[in-house]
Amino acid sequence: MTPQQYVQDKAARSGSSFYYAFLFLPPPRRAAITAFYAFCREVDDVVDEVSDPALAATKLHWWRQEVAQAYAGQPSHPVTQALLPLAADYGITAAHLQAVIEGCQTDLDQTRFLDYPALQRYCHLVAGVVGEVAANIFGRNEAATVQYAHQLGLAMQLTNIIRDVGDDARRGRIYLPVSELQRFDVKAHELLKRDAPWGYSERFSALMRFQAERAHAAYDSALALLPEADRHVQKPGLMMANIYRTLLREIETQNFQVLHQRTSLTPLRKLWIATLTHLRGR
Repeated sequence: MTPQQYVQDKAARSGSSFYYAFLFLPPPRRAAITAFYAFCREVDDVVDEVSDPALAATKLHWWRQEVAQAYAGQPSHPVTQALLPLAADYGITAAHLQAVIEGCQTDLDQTRFLDYPALQRYCHLVAGVVGEVAANIFGRNEAATVQYAHQLGLAMQLTNIIRDVGDDARRGRIYLPVSELQRFDVKAHELLKRDAPWGYSERFSALMRFQAERAHAAYDSALALLPEADRHVQKPGLMMANIYRTLLREIETQNFQVLHQRTSLTPLRKLWIATLTHLRGR
């Protein structure tokens, strides 16, 4: 299997909404975003799939070394072998990749976030930087597009957090800020329950409505930041935004039943949203 086949398989098997946006890119940009996404998946899987924290930390350390060696001209992993030949063309730096690894390290080092600013710092690493790299790959002419990409990354990560409250809690992690749990009088143990009855309550619904309103505000802010001159080339990002925002609205419609299940959109629906965005340009 070639490095290019490896990253393509990694992206396709993930079932991510990102994959559907990649399909509309010209081949060189598609190759770059696919390789970058595969890198993000590799390091994220270390945290999600390795049960021993010490082993996970060792693997992340290996990835830090691999990034350094790759940018020194000696990539050894199929992902870096696929990514590095394209990195310079699209402004993908070692600092970008190390930031993604640092965000995954945060997942190992802490399972709670005291307040929203602390959560924002985490989102910057795991989503804002990813958004910036993606925007560079899609193509941009305006500096303001970087701000748009960071804000869109935040909005999408907030959506992920809402969707995954139950899954994350089963891994012992709560991304909802402690200060906001206290504000809405939702106890951590209510989220950590593994058996029915789950911790649904009006308090929980109010907390989640607050989270959803903030995510919607982040989407609105991101779209307002996108310069008109870059709107056409940034259509893949708009596809992802529309897919994720549709998912958020689906969760809202279900009254935030996220503790015992993980809401998702079908592949056909994702492709349909991506196609409509491509045709409409928004």
